[in-house]
Amino acid sequence: MSDMSAARPQRHVAGPVPLLEAPRVAPSILSADFGRLREQVAEVLAAGARVIHCDVMDGHFVPPITLGPNVVAALREQARDGGAMLDVHLMIDRPERQIAEFARAGADIITIHAESTPHLHYTLAQIRDAGALAGLAINPGTPVAAFDELADHVDVALCMTVNPGWGGQEFIAGSVEKVARLRALLPDNVALEVDGGIDADTAPRCAGAGATLFVAGSHVFGRPDPGAAYAEIAAAVGDPGR
Repeated sequence: MSDMSAARPQRHVAGPVPLLEAPRVAPSILSADFGRLREQVAEVLAAGARVIHCDVMDGHFVPPITLGPNVVAALREQARDGGAMLDVHLMIDRPERQIAEFARAGADIITIHAESTPHLHYTLAQIRDAGALAGLAINPGTPVAAFDELADHVDVALCMTVNPGWGGQEFIAGSVEKVARLRALLPDNVALEVDGGIDADTAPRCAGAGATLFVAGSHVFGRPDPGAAYAEIAAAVGDPGR
């Protein structure tokens, strides 16, 4: 039996997840050097990162194609050994067809897009049933009202602060106000994540609006020292790094 098909314990729990109760910066491997992926992930783990963000793109929901379950599985033991969670962001059409594979691969959080399927309630339940935390993302053009019927069914709410699909984009300034409106809609125990253009300047602005989880790609892995770049953003938002 392959490692990918091994049985996985059910570990979804209701309520706050201790690791996510503090602000966390989640380095995104989308911007990493894939020829040195494990080495670069080791650098940010050593610097204190406790959430590693994995962007999955299918060439349909967004134009680029990136990684799949095998890459998540390849990082699973490294993340576990470092005390970190794997935060898998599915920028794919009909994600309900792929939840089981990413859960088996070791995803701790699986986030789907509100725009990606007509079966959001079902798919969020599917994620939790697979033993992962359920995340729901909205694009810059999608109103926060997308959460009106689903706020009690998510563990992580992701507000995109750039258009999904490409790293290195400029932060959309109006996102800060949108984050505040989304925070007002959500139960207190739901982590509020931001993704896109996040650095030591924009992360604290989002934190002030209520964000608690900060995805940083090019501003971490696009720098000569990813560990130091992570630490700079982490210090700006109070990520304890442990």
